[in-house]
Amino acid sequence: METLRELYEMTAFGSLITNPGTLLMLVIGGVLLYLGIRKQYEPLLLVPIAFGVILANLPGGQMGVVPGEMIELENHRYMNLFEIAHEYGIMNYLYYSLIKTGLLPPIIFMGVGALTDFGPMLRNLRLSLFGAAAQLGIFAMLLVAIAVGFTPQEAGSLAIIGGADGPTAIYTTIKLAPHLLGPIAIAAYSYMALVPVIIPFVVKLTCSEKELKINMKEMDRLYPPKNRIKNIQAVKIAFPIVLGIVISFFVPSAVPLLGMLLFGNLVKEIGANTLRLSEAASGPIMNAATIFLGLTVGATMTSEVFLDPKTIGIIVGGFFAFAISVFGGITAVKVYNLFAKKKINPLIGATGLSAVPMASRVANEIALKYDTKNHVLQYCMASNISGVIGSAVAAGVLISFLL
Repeated sequence: METLRELYEMTAFGSLITNPGTLLMLVIGGVLLYLGIRKQYEPLLLVPIAFGVILANLPGGQMGVVPGEMIELENHRYMNLFEIAHEYGIMNYLYYSLIKTGLLPPIIFMGVGALTDFGPMLRNLRLSLFGAAAQLGIFAMLLVAIAVGFTPQEAGSLAIIGGADGPTAIYTTIKLAPHLLGPIAIAAYSYMALVPVIIPFVVKLTCSEKELKINMKEMDRLYPPKNRIKNIQAVKIAFPIVLGIVISFFVPSAVPLLGMLLFGNLVKEIGANTLRLSEAASGPIMNAATIFLGLTVGATMTSEVFLDPKTIGIIVGGFFAFAISVFGGITAVKVYNLFAKKKINPLIGATGLSAVPMASRVANEIALKYDTKNHVLQYCMASNISGVIGSAVAAGVLISFLL
């Protein structure tokens, strides 16, 4: 009997009885895996996050990320990385060295910059203003979250989901409310994956058929632009340099994210001389960062963290932040159309999110349903790309005020 008891204690069945929430978390991890693999919802990030959830909740595996207070020693001293690895294992080592330090989100932003062409935005700077209007969801949800009982720091982390940018949401949460990192990251990436559902839903509620039939190429023909960029390549090279300097003066806390985004874009636009740098930033470096980001963020999702009323608030609030952002961009276009001869399709405002280029593709598909000749993709990209910049600036503002 003693031998049988020791064999039983060697297994993890006992921990399942004492902590049945683990089974629910394993099911949630399995559902997320299904969405990433079968439904192809943001698989590059949802699959690592989902598997990280499973690893964190495997009984006895010791792969879950422990709260910050558990690595705190006396006299306000904290364990070093070697002590963390020895005491709590590899996943905690990765989390506290790569995530808690805020390293990986800017690295991913550098890769995003190397994959992004600012050309559509630079050619249609007027349309880029709607990317700013689409940040309405962030600041509206900030006030609502504070009103329902979240702390200002938690509210800021929840609100940034409205920017529809996973790395930005993670970076902001690391700074303001790291104990909510898991739920916020999963909500942010889940709603990004649901862009093909959320944007059509909001558009259907707020836009008329006449508005959705506005043909942007026809508007350009009737009201051609007065000024055209003669040397677009020179402007593309100068833009990240100038914007980075300007932002550093007005919102310095946005520099870690936006600065890396602009650097990645700069090495892309320089061309052949920095081709290897842009390929590395958008390839091996970004891919490795994505793997570790997903696994470690997923590993924060233990049953103690997820089975909390605040998690439900994050899921519900994240949806409304996302939807209000889409509504904000559409409303800005509607207001603009009241005073302008050259009308703008409200779908361009709906894409003022950071979910690039998915939001633009979805908007273009909606436009083509109403008019098979109405291709609005390049116009939507102007607003969509500015949304990437806008969400990073909004994150910097939140960190400046709430940290």
